[in-house]
Order: sequence, then structure tokens, then C-alpha cells
Amino acid sequence: MRDLKIIARYLGPYKRDFILAAVCMLFEGTLELLIPYLTAGLIDEGIVAGDLSHVWATGAEMLACGIVAMGFGMAFSRCSARAAMGLGANLRDAEFEAIQRYSYENLDHFDTSSLVTRMTTDVTVIQNALMNGFRPMMRGPVMFTAGLILASLLSVRLACVFFVMLPLLAVALALIVRHVAPLYRVLQGVMDELNDVVQESVTAIRAVKAFVRGEWVEQRFGAVNGRLADTSTRTFGGAVLNLPLFQTVMYSSDVLILALGGSMIMAGQLKVGELTGFMSYVLQITNSLMMISNVFLLMTRALTSVQRVGEVLAERPTIASPAQAIAEVPDGSIAFDHASFRYHADAETDVLHDITLSFSAGSTIGVLGGTGSGKSSLVQLLGRLYDVTEGAVLVGGHDVRSYDLASLRRAVGIALQRPVLFSGTVRENLLWGRPDATDEELLEACRVAAVDEFLDRIGGLDGDLGQGGDNVSGGQRQRLCIARALVRRPRVLVLDDSTSAVDMATDARIREGLRSLTDITKIIVAQRVASVADADKIVILDEGRVHAVGTPAELLATDPIYQELYRTQVSEGDEQ
Repeated sequence: MRDLKIIARYLGPYKRDFILAAVCMLFEGTLELLIPYLTAGLIDEGIVAGDLSHVWATGAEMLACGIVAMGFGMAFSRCSARAAMGLGANLRDAEFEAIQRYSYENLDHFDTSSLVTRMTTDVTVIQNALMNGFRPMMRGPVMFTAGLILASLLSVRLACVFFVMLPLLAVALALIVRHVAPLYRVLQGVMDELNDVVQESVTAIRAVKAFVRGEWVEQRFGAVNGRLADTSTRTFGGAVLNLPLFQTVMYSSDVLILALGGSMIMAGQLKVGELTGFMSYVLQITNSLMMISNVFLLMTRALTSVQRVGEVLAERPTIASPAQAIAEVPDGSIAFDHASFRYHADAETDVLHDITLSFSAGSTIGVLGGTGSGKSSLVQLLGRLYDVTEGAVLVGGHDVRSYDLASLRRAVGIALQRPVLFSGTVRENLLWGRPDATDEELLEACRVAAVDEFLDRIGGLDGDLGQGGDNVSGGQRQRLCIARALVRRPRVLVLDDSTSAVDMATDARIREGLRSLTDITKIIVAQRVASVADADKIVILDEGRVHAVGTPAELLATDPIYQELYRTQVSEGDEQ
């Protein structure tokens, strides 16, 4: 019932088409059921009695029924197709909107490939089930029930054959559905794996070619593709047993009915027209049972897809704005009050443990530490990309959990560790920072982020960056991402190792540009000591704990970790 509620909910304005389709199908089925009844009268009262006028009149009635039924059938097809396509569009919209509301923690629950499959393949399965299954789903039971009743009215004795065969068919269908139902979920899971391999291989195609690993990638894809083929064969191999099994039972029923009906005619207990009409109902009942069995299998797969889509829609964002949210961040002051964090509740240890820090608005803070020390995790807490497990994080003097989420993230500009650009021009990417920014503001952000060095070479603000920024280098992507964050005019600017791919001279120029932004609190996560040389304070993290805090001069005099970093990098000529 929960799955059916999802379908009903997301039909939305297409419920009218769904209802109209049901009405059209009802009238179509009723008219078709009249034809065997008219056939029996045409034979017994027209042909056998030699009444030609009755033959013509009844034939005209049968033709009229057929034409009108065809009209209702065409209307049904149009309405059902519109309802199915509308449902699919609504489900995809709902899934995409749900994903946009997800926090990082929510996204950790699903693989990217699985989300893509659920928005494409699973929705297509649901659409096909509604478009191709709605007719037999509604028509099958109606035609079967009405045909069985009308056949019984013609001959109860002949109808008893069905009452013997039906339990056998029901048991057979139940066994088939029980066998294939769990296989459909396995099938969709393997489809997720296939999409994952394709996505990863295409995204990393340059690395594949550089390392001449094309053969290995092909073998990997072949293994997953073979597993999908095997799973599909096993799944649909069981499902198609439905057809020969039903045909065997129903053809056996036809033989028994003809044999029994023939003996009844010979004994004068049944008329030829009645047997002809009965056999017409036998055909309708047989077709109805086949439709019902196919619908069961179609719906079994569709319900699996509905459940998978429902999991995406039912996932509640772990991070959301509070009821009485603060609408504006007053300044860029930052404080961590005994903050601890772990990515999963069942994790054995915290990624960050008992962090207590405080920085005034407009200051520049450097964050150093080894790989895995928790630097990125620390700064992600500022924009509520994750929430602390214990303690609190304050921006502008208020707990970040008390802000309206959109307002907080507009005030905390982040250039992430992995630079992400989108297909389109430089201007279109920079306007992600603030859609109403002027060209002058975009160019000023480019100047601060040292983008102006190469901007003219790629076509200026209207230069095309290609898919995912493939037309620019890694360092250029990083600078564009910094510029995009600056366009937002944030209270707090977080650069999460965002200059790792630029040369030392460009890094120094970016630092010089950032020094002029005295109204913005700047947090610079880096691996290089030179990148935080201008910081007012530097935080040294070690295994998720604050190891030391101080000015560059204080740490150089007292802290062994900073001294080691300084000595190593200066000796390698990295310091400016």
C-alpha cells in the first residue's frame, strides 16, 4: 500500500488522465463483452432459423460495438500514455529535488551510480508498467469476471472446467512470482554496479589512456556486464515460464470444453450457437488470465523500482533550517566550543575531538596538519555541510544550527579541496557565487584570485570551459573556484587546500589579493607553510586534535610539527 501511495501522490495533475483511462477501458471492455452474446443470437436466431434480417441487424450492432470500442481504446491509450509519462517526469523531479536537499551525510547513504539508476532506469520501469500494465491490470480482472459470469449463464456445466483449472493456475503464478520477485532487486543492484563502472571509466579516461590500462578496464566492464547478463537471464528465465505454463493449462481446458460441449450438443443439451458463444468467452477468459499473469510479473518488477525510488524520496535530510531560523550572519567571527565530530554514528573514533578555538572577524587563519588530521572536516562544519556530534560551532556569535541554512551558506564561501566547475562559460560558473553580480564584480574577483593572468587566453568571461572545466588546467580550475567563492562576498571565506595545484608565485599573488579583503574572515587549509605565512593565527591539527595554535613566529619557535614542516619545505625551496 505504501508503494501505491507513492504512485498516487506523484501522479499529481495527471490523476485526471488516469481516471479517464480507467473509464475508457471500462466502456471498451463492456462493449467487447457484448459481442460474444450477440454472436450466439446471430447464429441461433439468425443463421440457424434462416432469418436474414436478424443477421444483418445483429451484424450491424456488432460492428457498431467494435467501432465504438476501438474509439474508447484509442482514448485509453492516449490518456494512459500521458499519465505514465507525467508520473515519470514527476518522480524524476521529486528525486532530483530530494537529492538537492540532502546533506553530505545523506549522500553517503547512496552511491552516485545508484542515484542515477534510480532516476533513469527505475523510473522508466515504472512508466512502462503503468503504460503497458494499466490496461491489462484493469481490463484483465473485469473481463475475466464478466466472461466467467456470462459463460456460466450459457452453461454452468462447461464453466465448471474453469473452476477446476483456476486453482492450479493461481498456485503456478504464486510460485513464479515468489521466485522472481527478489531477483528483480538483485538485477537493479547489478545495474547500479554497471553504471558505476561506466561512469568511473569514462570520467577517468585520460588516466586509463596514460597508463595504458584500456584492456584492464574492458575486462572489468566485461565482468560486470556478464554478471548483469547472467542475473537478467536467471530473472527473466523464471518469469517467461509463465507463458508456456498458462498455455498448457488453458489449451487443455479448451480441449475438455470442446469435448464436453460436443457431447452435450449430440445429447440435445446445448445449441451450436451457445457453444460458439461460450468458446468466445473462453478466449476472453484465457486472454484475461494471460493478462493478469503478465501484470503480476510486470508489477513485481515495477514495485521493486517503486521501493528503490521511495527510498530516495523517504530519505530525510539530516541537516535542515530550524523553525525560528536566524536570517542573517552578522559578522565573520568564528568559534569552536568543545566540538567533536564523526562521520557515522557507529564509527569507533571521532574524526575531530574536543576542538576549542576562537577567531575574530576579518582575521586570517591557517590550518596545517598531516593527511587525515581532520583539516577538511573542520572547515566543513562552518557551512553545516556536516553537523558536529558534540559541542557547537559558532559563526557571527551564533550556533550554525540556529541559522537559516541558505543564509549561512551564502555567508560562508567555500572553495572545496576538489575544484568543481560546470559546463558553460567562465561567466556562468562565476555567477554561481551570486547570480546578480556585475561584470565589474566578476573581474575584481578574478583579479584577487589571479584568474586575470589567463582569462584573456581562454576567451574572457565568455570563454567556454568545456565539460567539467576540461579546457583549463588543474591550477586554473582552482583559481576559478576561488573567484567564484569571492563573487559571493561572504563573511567567511574557506580555502580548502585550494592552491595546491598553483605555483608558488601565483600562490603569493593570491595571498596578496586576499590581504586586501579586511572585512572577510579567511580560513586557509594548506599543506605548504608558505600558503599560510601571512596568517594571523595558524592551527596545527594532529589526529583530529588541536596540537598547537599561534602566530607563524610563535609556532616556529615552539612547535615541533611546524618546525619540521618549515625546515623540510624551506630546504626544498618551497618557501617564499
